Amino acid sequence: MAASVSTVGAGNRGLLNLKGAGSGPSWPTSAFFDNSLKTVLGSKITNQRLLTRNLKLAAEYDKEKQPSKDKWKGLAFDTSDDQQDITRGKGMVDSLFQAPMGTGTHYAVMSSYDYTSKGLRQYKLDNNMDGFYIASSFMDKLVVHITKNFLQLPNIKVPLILGIWGGKGQGKSFQCELVFAKMGINPVVMSAGELESGNAGEPAKLIRQRYREAADIIKKRGKMCCLFINDLDAGAGRFGGTTQYTVNNQMVNATLMNIADNPTSVQLPGMYNKEENPRVPIIVTGNDFSTLYAPLIRDGRMEKFYWAPTREDRIGVCTGIFGSDNVPREDIVKLVNTFHGQSIDFFGALRARAYDDEVRKWISGVGVENVGKRLVNSKEGPPILEQPKMTLEKLLEYGNMLVLEQENVKRVRLSDKYLKEAALGDANEDAMKNGSFYG
Repeated sequence: MAASVSTVGAGNRGLLNLKGAGSGPSWPTSAFFDNSLKTVLGSKITNQRLLTRNLKLAAEYDKEKQPSKDKWKGLAFDTSDDQQDITRGKGMVDSLFQAPMGTGTHYAVMSSYDYTSKGLRQYKLDNNMDGFYIASSFMDKLVVHITKNFLQLPNIKVPLILGIWGGKGQGKSFQCELVFAKMGINPVVMSAGELESGNAGEPAKLIRQRYREAADIIKKRGKMCCLFINDLDAGAGRFGGTTQYTVNNQMVNATLMNIADNPTSVQLPGMYNKEENPRVPIIVTGNDFSTLYAPLIRDGRMEKFYWAPTREDRIGVCTGIFGSDNVPREDIVKLVNTFHGQSIDFFGALRARAYDDEVRKWISGVGVENVGKRLVNSKEGPPILEQPKMTLEKLLEYGNMLVLEQENVKRVRLSDKYLKEAALGDANEDAMKNGSFYG
């Protein structure tokens, strides 16, 4: 006991000597300090505060005594795709700390794909219908929306209406028809022209009738069906001060809102029974849904999808347009790249323009005076024209002609001139400058 006290006392004296201003510190010999520890001090310490702050303890490190290979190194630099595979840790520690083979957390019972988030999975759907291309994102949105409306999802309110909107001539309606054909659906179709009438309330009544017709197809025939309304904004929207907001506009918006809130209880005027009808998904297209009544397009009633075809979508659609003309894919890619700012229907008009030369040949063969007799009520039947050979040079030529016609419409703006003066505007300005205009 005395020895231990003296030892501690020596350690305390050593610590006291460190605080003093002596020639050098007196190292303690206590059993609390190991011989492998060294005191690291700055040279020529003259201040007590500096002495206490710069006091550090460091352990000896010998590189030769360290193992040359780390058995866990492979886990730190894992380059495999399967991060859930922890069977590589089997056997790296003592067997006392491991479960028997085939059990425990190191037993891989699931693949890494099962751990992937359901929202990150990619589902490949067949997006071709009779040789025509369907955009993957378009098909996914439409198929999922229709399917969700026929499923019984617990505690989930699925929007009844899917609004597909985007620029003009991007093939929204045609893509919808391809998806309907792919799913085997014969939709009940309405157009914007049916949303206005001289009789107040007729369009709203018509919407309910068409909805009930689709419900009867589902209930009585046992087939999927939907209500498809083309260009909803053109019939029920407001475009500033250029259109009049009528009673029918109000009733169309209100009827669609009511159907979206109560899809299984849609009744016709004069028929107020308690019989429920099947739920019928509604698909509408348009160019600008901001012109519609705001409560109609809220998220609970309408799910919006902005359709802007990508470059790959445009190439795929054009491949279907020129599929029967044996146009090589590389030519289609060049055509899309050349007219990258044009809508999809531009390429359909381009293909139709390529038949102009064949039509001219047929007209010159039968004579202009015999065209009517040959085409209408003819015993010989309709003429069959040869399919023209479509080369890249010819398609580019016709495409540039269409672009020039578009530019003329935007440049001349004859309607503005007609309101100001009785003149042709700038339509013949170029001819006048060249001296080729007479009259």
